[in-house]
Amino acid sequence: MPFLNPALILIALTAGISMYAWSNRNLLESWVFNPYLVERRQQWYRFLTSGFLHADFVHLFFNLWAFYSFSPVVQQEYAARYGLVGGTMCFLLLYLGAIIVSDIPTYLRHRHDPTYTSLGASGGVSAVVFASVLFYPVALGGGGIYIFPLPVPIQPFVFGILYLAYSYYMARRQGDNINHDAHFYGALYGAVLSLLLAPAAAGEFWDKVRTYLSNLL
Repeated sequence: MPFLNPALILIALTAGISMYAWSNRNLLESWVFNPYLVERRQQWYRFLTSGFLHADFVHLFFNLWAFYSFSPVVQQEYAARYGLVGGTMCFLLLYLGAIIVSDIPTYLRHRHDPTYTSLGASGGVSAVVFASVLFYPVALGGGGIYIFPLPVPIQPFVFGILYLAYSYYMARRQGDNINHDAHFYGALYGAVLSLLLAPAAAGEFWDKVRTYLSNLL
């Protein structure tokens, strides 16, 4: 039996559940992340189930496209260190763990607010993106990569810095309905977990960035 790609399975599950929930309000309301109900009714499962829901097709598409684009290199790095099965377990811990962990600050901030809800896999996707940035901080060939909506190519490590700064600023500002805390803490979780699973990546990251910067001078 051929080995099943966990990223593709997660993409299929997330797409199927999200689209089904758009026509099933009961499922949406029972799975969405509502810190108040988590606190009052002990519905801890919402930390995970909310990661399989999305607000609309655009939200779903961009999350899953980013996940699909960055997953292969992360799975490859984990498999190289832990084998196929062990690498898969690490990848699931990265993605599913980030969905849960990235919502903890949101829970602490909004657990007394009955009107607040959030949904989406952004925490898990951010973790995968930042794990890939840790492993490959400089694009092959040195030319950078295109990341929507940036109009010019950018090195992954530069994107990582800008992404963290933007997410932190917007989370403090709270000027829209996007859960920027999940982006920020999901990204941190992805980098920290990958460093714990692959400590040598820290030195490799710095060597690649230092070489790139020295070549600019």
